[in-house]
Amino acid sequence: MNKEVLTKRLYILSAVIAVVAIVIYFVIFGIKNIKINEFQPVAVTFLIDSSASNQKNIESQKRFVKQLCKNMDPEDKIKIIRVSEDAYLIYEGSPQDSAGISKSLDSFTKFSPEECGTAYGDAMKKAIGYCLVMKRDGYVPAVVTIGDLENEGATSKQLDWNTFPKNIQTTVKYVPDLTLMFVWAHPSKLDFVKNQLIPVMSEDKLIIATEEMTGKVSKKFFKSIGR
Repeated sequence: MNKEVLTKRLYILSAVIAVVAIVIYFVIFGIKNIKINEFQPVAVTFLIDSSASNQKNIESQKRFVKQLCKNMDPEDKIKIIRVSEDAYLIYEGSPQDSAGISKSLDSFTKFSPEECGTAYGDAMKKAIGYCLVMKRDGYVPAVVTIGDLENEGATSKQLDWNTFPKNIQTTVKYVPDLTLMFVWAHPSKLDFVKNQLIPVMSEDKLIIATEEMTGKVSKKFFKSIGR
């Protein structure tokens, strides 16, 4: 092999090595800079109105809750708070436990003639408290309020709209990814909610829907919670 051919082959080999080195560099650099979307579990607290004024819608509302849960991840968590004269937890656990959710809803959302009132205020206080805890534990929190939003019974248990927006504004400082959804109330009620809360929350984190629009609201809700 003459010197000229050898030199030419060395040039070619050097060029190939240089190209391979550049390719390897960019592959490694690219892998290091690929951002993987880390999965974050969601914690949703449902407030469901089982008072007399909301009983006509309760069966549809229970189906709505179960449908949302069906589309959640097994690693997510849910809580369901019954709202009537008092507000208390009726279910806590996996959204995939369809039997447990159904039993809890069927057992504890029946009309109780001895109860008079809607403790939306007490229910929301509990829900926001849960959100703060679940955020600390690494969950994306949301509250879904299902009912007509009528104020009935003891004033002390009702939602105070003079202070509630300020409380949410404070909460959002600690839970910036908080989603609030209000469904099934009359349009005038939902419009009021929108006007009160939109100054302290982003548009995509505050979701409202009448009964007629509940079939289309799920997509918006899941987008808001990062799904």
